[in-house]
Amino acid sequence: MEDNTAISFANVGAKYDNAREVLSDVSFNISNGSFYFLSGASGAGKTTLLRLIYQLHKPCRGQIKLFGQMTNNMTRDDITKLRHKMAIVFQEYSLLSHMSVFDNVALPLRVRGLPELKIKKLVTKTLEWVGLGKYADANPKTLSGGQQQRVSVARAIIIQPSILLADEPTGNLDDENASRLMELFIQMNKTFGTTIILATHSTKLMDTYKFPVIHVENHKVSFLGGPGTKNTTPESKKIWKGPKPQNYFTELSKQFDDIEKA
Repeated sequence: MEDNTAISFANVGAKYDNAREVLSDVSFNISNGSFYFLSGASGAGKTTLLRLIYQLHKPCRGQIKLFGQMTNNMTRDDITKLRHKMAIVFQEYSLLSHMSVFDNVALPLRVRGLPELKIKKLVTKTLEWVGLGKYADANPKTLSGGQQQRVSVARAIIIQPSILLADEPTGNLDDENASRLMELFIQMNKTFGTTIILATHSTKLMDTYKFPVIHVENHKVSFLGGPGTKNTTPESKKIWKGPKPQNYFTELSKQFDDIEKA
């Protein structure tokens, strides 16, 4: 039987230097195509959990599997290959100010060695999708916070990752931009089947979009809500200002496939 598990933790502990464990005895399985919020107080260990998944931090004990592969003894090259299937979005955008918006989004494709003709097509389509087509040549510093966050999302989704990790991506955004960003993530999950874990402090966000929650407290992880919970709350649709996201994203996905085959 094919394993449908994207992320698996078994009795994982994590700490920094010789300090007390930030996370202790963490065990869970997350299926491919799931969407989870990640909640908890500041310093509870949300970022550490994301760093463990993205292989930026090694556990002090326990086992982590990604896509069915044991990661504990992976080489640097193995981890690099694994990260090609994942993307991460940070609250602080992490854009390179000496590069244009286009070049920021193109960076992960250039690292993978794609030809420039394909890169131009993919970046152009992706920037159009996030509503920033006319800002391709702009410096990220000249954009608003919401626009910069959409550039960071475009850079993450352009590789069509199997796992997307988002660390407080809406923390600096107003309600309208937060809602728009959530719709982008939701359509990415629905259309590409991307497994998404989104860390947030916002109870409003979690109340509006009824996805299950991974909660970190007292060095432990618990799960709230069922894995199949759907977003049925209409408030997000009232805020959304752009084109119908599902139709547009489906079209983008088709264009991605056409460009990849070219």
